[in-house]
Amino acid sequence: MRTYGRLTDKVAIITGASSGIGKATALLFSKEGATVVLADVNESTLQELVSEIGQNGGTALAKKTDVSVEAEVKSLVDYTLEQFGRIDILCNNAGITGDHKGIEDDETDNWQKVYSVNVLGAMLGIKYVARHMQSRNSGAIVNTASVAGIRAGAGTNAYSASKAALINFTQTAACDLGKFNVRVNAVCPGLTETGMTKPIFDLARDSGKAYKLGSRCELRRYGKPEELAQAILFLASDDASYITGQALAVDGGNTASLNLPGMKY
Repeated sequence: MRTYGRLTDKVAIITGASSGIGKATALLFSKEGATVVLADVNESTLQELVSEIGQNGGTALAKKTDVSVEAEVKSLVDYTLEQFGRIDILCNNAGITGDHKGIEDDETDNWQKVYSVNVLGAMLGIKYVARHMQSRNSGAIVNTASVAGIRAGAGTNAYSASKAALINFTQTAACDLGKFNVRVNAVCPGLTETGMTKPIFDLARDSGKAYKLGSRCELRRYGKPEELAQAILFLASDDASYITGQALAVDGGNTASLNLPGMKY
C-alpha cells in the first residue's frame, strides 16, 4: 500500500478499534504517520493490534474503554493528553447492533443499551475532546454511522434509529464546533464484513446464499473494512479541510437506488 504521510505528527483516538473497521482504520492511520490510541472493551485484542503496529514501525497505545461509561471516556481522553499532549483526531467507531427482534417483542433495555454505545458513546467522546480541540482551534472528528440511519432495511429498529440519531448529532456538533475550526463528519457503511456483521455472513454462507451478500448494491458486492478506513482517513485528514457536518455513504451505491440495482426508472 502506498502511503503519503497524510497524518504525520497527528494523534488519533479510535474507539471500537479491536476489529473490523476500527482495526483497519488504526492500521491505516499508523501507516499514514499518526500516533494512535486504541480503545475497546476487548483489551487482549487491542494489545495484539498495538504489537502489530509497533512491529510495522508505528506508535500505538491501548486503553480498555467502555464508551457508554462517562468516566471511562473521560479517562481515555485524559490518558491520551497525558501521554502525547494533544489530540488531533477522534474516531467514534464503537457500535453494537443490539437484539434482532420485531418491535412487538423489543425491550426497553435493548434500546437503552444500543443508544448508550452508538449515540451516547459518541457524544461523550466529543464532549471530552471538544475543549482541547477548541483551545487549539483545530481538530477532526469522524463518527461511524450506517446506511441503516439513512433508510430502512439495513438494520434492526434500535440500531437504525441510533444511527439516524448519530447522523443528526454529527450535524449539530459540526454547527457547535465549526467556529473553532473543528470538523465533525460521519461515514455510513453499507454491508461490510466485520465482527459485528459476522452472524449475517455466516448465515448466508451456511445456507448457500453467500452469492446474495451485497447483491442489492449497485456495485453488486459487500464492502471491506479497509475501504471504510480509506473514507475515514479522507475525512480525518487535511484533504477534507472544508468538509464538515456531512454523512458520507460508503455503500456500493446502495442508498443511490431503491435497493433494486439497475431499476432507476
